[in-house]
Amino acid sequence: MKDRGGLRGGGGFAKRCRHWARRRAFGVISGHWEERDFAVMASPNPSMIYDYSGFPEHTYRIKYAAPGSPQTAERVRVLIEGAGFPTHLDEQRGFDHGTFAPLAVIYPNADVPVLQLSLKRGYDPGDHIAVGRALAPLRDEGVLIVGSGLSYHNLREFGPGAKAASTAFDQWLQATLVTASPADRITRLIEWEAAPAARKAHPQEDHLLPL
Repeated sequence: MKDRGGLRGGGGFAKRCRHWARRRAFGVISGHWEERDFAVMASPNPSMIYDYSGFPEHTYRIKYAAPGSPQTAERVRVLIEGAGFPTHLDEQRGFDHGTFAPLAVIYPNADVPVLQLSLKRGYDPGDHIAVGRALAPLRDEGVLIVGSGLSYHNLREFGPGAKAASTAFDQWLQATLVTASPADRITRLIEWEAAPAARKAHPQEDHLLPL
């Protein structure tokens, strides 16, 4: 495992992601940013946001110096507003660890422009699914869309005791994404709280909604 400026990651996975360099930009939906309405990072040179506490000192020196992409941010804003959701550009927002933590490991070159998208306060799954559909054209425009989160995010119950709940929810999630029909997939995601161990895996759904 190699150290990537304070983060450790698997070299094999990073190699499989090298084709990302052919992308025009990365659009990351982070579970660590929520606003009243959807928001899009529009800074040409995003700063770093160390939105955690109690970690080793070196984790507050991590840098991910990728440029932003105001032009792509405006395109994202237009797409989301076209789906009926008020959206604003945020020229001050920097990279939180929902963005820099995974990208520093799997794409350390930091030479592809990156922009972040917020969640919408209230966590309505239907709204977030609708925005995902609205953003779909970006895939054909050279933008890689990254939903940054976890299938299990219960900070009070990490460890061996969490295995049963984590496994149950993860199996449901994989079946929903891989084997369910498109219509059933949407229904299951909207009604995700009915899944096995749903609220055990996600006491708050901020790390699920980026999906």
